[in-house]
Amino acid sequence: MSELHYITLRERPELMELAASWFNSKWGVPKEAYLECMEEYLSGDTEYGWYLCLDGDQIVSGMGVIENDFHDRKDLFPNVCAVYTEESHRKQGIAGQLLNMVVDDLRTKGISPVYLVTDHTGFYERYGWEFYCMAQGDGEPDMTRLYIHR
Repeated sequence: MSELHYITLRERPELMELAASWFNSKWGVPKEAYLECMEEYLSGDTEYGWYLCLDGDQIVSGMGVIENDFHDRKDLFPNVCAVYTEESHRKQGIAGQLLNMVVDDLRTKGISPVYLVTDHTGFYERYGWEFYCMAQGDGEPDMTRLYIHR
């Protein structure tokens, strides 16, 4: 097994196309939407970043930070989005390490708190996230859980 590397996209900007395709394959959000957000981050227009875990040259986990993750609480930002870890790499603490990396990175830039929406219960609490409220996802019939990391 090769060594895992945790990076921001700014550390490896040449991975932008690969990362946008990878996130698109996991979430079905258009690749162009990811590219737009990633370009804003790489150009310095925003500090809302993209974070990856690499196993060799393969992306095995990743997440981003955007203004709003498609929910009605536009006043609660920024939002961690597109959290995904390949099944072969789950239950190893990878997503938790990336979540901590995101929170620490944003905090050094004066950005806190951070929010995220999820249907999961129990996972994010292990990494210091607290349930904050319910939010209505855009076009979703049911409310979803919104978490905060202070």
